[in-house]
Amino acid sequence: MSKKRPGGESLPSAPSTATGPSPDHEVPAATPAPDPKRWWALAVIALAQLMVILDGTVVNIALPSAQRALGMSDADRQWVITAYTLAFGGLLLLGGRIADLVGRKRTFVIGLAGFAAASALGGAAAGPGMLFAARALQGAFAAVLAPSALSLLATTFTDPKERARAFGVYGALAGGGSAVGLIVGGLLTEYLNWRWSLYVNVPIALAALLGAPAFLRDRSGRRSGHLDVPGALLGCGGLVALVYGFSEAEPRGWSSPSVLTPLVAGVVLLAAFVWWQSRAASPLLPLRIVRDRVRAGSLATMGLATIGMFGVFLFLTYYLQVVLGYPPVRTGLAFVPISAGIVIGATQIAARLLPRTAPRTLMSSGMVLAAAGMVLLSSLAVHTQYVTHVLPALLLLGLGMGLTFMPVYATATAGVPAQDAGVASAVLNTVQQMGASLGTVLLNTIATSATGRYLHSHVRGPDADGATLDQGMVHGFSVAYRCSAGVLLLAALVAGLTVWHRTPKHAGHDASA
Repeated sequence: MSKKRPGGESLPSAPSTATGPSPDHEVPAATPAPDPKRWWALAVIALAQLMVILDGTVVNIALPSAQRALGMSDADRQWVITAYTLAFGGLLLLGGRIADLVGRKRTFVIGLAGFAAASALGGAAAGPGMLFAARALQGAFAAVLAPSALSLLATTFTDPKERARAFGVYGALAGGGSAVGLIVGGLLTEYLNWRWSLYVNVPIALAALLGAPAFLRDRSGRRSGHLDVPGALLGCGGLVALVYGFSEAEPRGWSSPSVLTPLVAGVVLLAAFVWWQSRAASPLLPLRIVRDRVRAGSLATMGLATIGMFGVFLFLTYYLQVVLGYPPVRTGLAFVPISAGIVIGATQIAARLLPRTAPRTLMSSGMVLAAAGMVLLSSLAVHTQYVTHVLPALLLLGLGMGLTFMPVYATATAGVPAQDAGVASAVLNTVQQMGASLGTVLLNTIATSATGRYLHSHVRGPDADGATLDQGMVHGFSVAYRCSAGVLLLAALVAGLTVWHRTPKHAGHDASA
């Protein structure tokens, strides 16, 4: 027996207490027995998730040192970040389908091993090209690892309260990993060297590899079919073209053919991707996954949240190091409050409230809190004190991210059949990664353009002094923060209008269980 939720997707009913068959002669599916090693499995999955998310920002603080050591140009240095996020976001759907076809535990192990090897290659880079290639390889293996990790988590925890706790930990890592990356990057850069911001992944991956065979259990999914290669090419090509076009907007201008051509190509390729998915025999992204209104609303909330949030790490890093003169370690430690806020928001507030609170309430409240934090950051000046302005903003941002990410992860993966668990998880990760990529390049374009306009109107001679340059930089950041606040408020509105149901009682069940 099943019941319908808004959006039309069937959810498993609670097991019947009757001793005989139901009146219509259907026997309800039994609740699967909990995995006795499930909490150890969570530890292994959490290690892998921390490594993947951490690597999106761990090289940020190390980037100036790497640039000097490898003779990297200012124009090329962005590719240390973008090569990772592009490969990660562009290949996630393919990685999710591989997990469904090959097996989630197997792809988890392959992703871990490949990520460790790519990290070692990047740490040993002899030139910029080798580093860019290693970062792209990291992103590719992360695209295999992340969906299998999330789908393993979704099928391991079936009890509503335990599921909420598990997703609370996962949501805390998803939001806090970026801030932790900045802290770790600062410590490694100052006390060792920039190469250890990549080498650090090797022991983490090895620890997870040792635990995976003992504690992870893969439930049955689809083991037949074939990979949708045309879909992979269209989807990946469209996402990469969009991000590249946005990244070229600031240096070349929005009207440049070098900007318009990839943007138009990206839209066309993604439209072709959707058309193909509706006709392919084994689609990379079964459209039934995103047609559900609640799931689509959760995905849109995640996308808007990451667009609005991830610019804060880049801008605040430069504000603390360049404007306030913080050393790398102090810069990294300055982000501790946002990590603490995320952990508290996800594990102590959202995880406790989700079993009895509508997910949209938590998501919308979290985005409003985060928007308030962005407004505080928009008031920063050249000589602002950390304790009075930056610290309260980071606490609000952290609580907002924790309250939002945890219910998004739980809701977007609820009620998905076992054969689609990997690709559903991949969709969510894709939205997060592409939101981070697009948000970073868009907000960086906004900030840089605002800084240029400020300097043009305030500099009278051929050169600007250091104080004026700092003021221009802070002005650009303030404009970008205000735009981020608007995006986060839009995310709150989307969540409030679309995620109209409570978390299903048996959301973690496999369709095959």
